[in-house]
Amino acid sequence: MSHPKPTDIKLHQKSRYLEIHFDNGEHFDLSCEFLRVYSQSAEVTGHAPGQEVLQVGKENVNIDAITPVGNYAVKLHFDDGHDTGLYTWERLYELGKNQHKLWMDYLRELMRAGHSHPELDALKKPKS
Repeated sequence: MSHPKPTDIKLHQKSRYLEIHFDNGEHFDLSCEFLRVYSQSAEVTGHAPGQEVLQVGKENVNIDAITPVGNYAVKLHFDDGHDTGLYTWERLYELGKNQHKLWMDYLRELMRAGHSHPELDALKKPKS
């Protein structure tokens, strides 16, 4: 089974989102932070299971450039210097489809590790 392929990829630097439209009609808005913390590079995933490195302090990361890699992927060049992960069409689609669950997993990991994040901080504020 082949995965959907992007028909359009637009970077919105001001709002720090990557907008991706796929040939099956679906589209996703993925934050630069989300894409950065879910990079497939060894710097993030490690070299074996259990060696993942929790990415912290990426709330304001942006993408400086997007480089096509053949007709199967793009390389995202982040403004924090990270540019070693490839984002295949399949990976981008899976990130989009599972964005909510993956984002919640990431926030939970940050919380477990004792790190703050604006979204976690907002949840902690008492409601008035």
